[in-house]
Amino acid sequence: MNLALLVIDVQRGLFEPQPPPADADAVVERINALSAKAREAGMPVVFVQHERAGDLEAESPGWALHPGLQVAEGDYRVRKATPDAFLRTGLDEVLSFCGVEGVVLCGYATEFCVDTTARSAAAHGYHVVLAADAHTTHDKAHADAAQIRAHHNATLPAIRSFGVSIRALPAGEIAFAATFPAAGRHRLYLQFRIAGVVRTAPFVLDVAR
Repeated sequence: MNLALLVIDVQRGLFEPQPPPADADAVVERINALSAKAREAGMPVVFVQHERAGDLEAESPGWALHPGLQVAEGDYRVRKATPDAFLRTGLDEVLSFCGVEGVVLCGYATEFCVDTTARSAAAHGYHVVLAADAHTTHDKAHADAAQIRAHHNATLPAIRSFGVSIRALPAGEIAFAATFPAAGRHRLYLQFRIAGVVRTAPFVLDVAR
């Protein structure tokens, strides 16, 4: 299955103020490992950035991606203004263009933008893999961040009514396996018969990301 990696709201204005989100450094490391695997498989990496008045004004220092993230040329950027990365954005168009069937979700915040985007992705017909140890949030009065993460890792996969799969897997167990036609150059061979003789003609197919 072709999977895109969606990195949700890993931004300076959300990670740098004290206290930072739980397990923040390890989460960023796991996200970088996921993005490296996705790129190696030729799968798209999409960085989603939230914008709002104040601390996350577009193009402000707080709006910028976390400096620890490894961003490569060819990665996609999507801006959003709600917890849903699909709502009034071009994300669905990007995923359709890339020909993906599912998304791997990671980032911030577990109970807001990660949760909402997971449900919206399923509603749009995409299979969902939640990177169980690569999303995070801050401690809340009703539950600490570890409890919130564990709750969503257990709850989201229990939803079956969307008609697509929702799974929660540790980042180290997630594989990005490209299936044809993945982005890149493919050599194809067409066989045909002329006057009883089988001939083979080579073709080169370039598939854009």
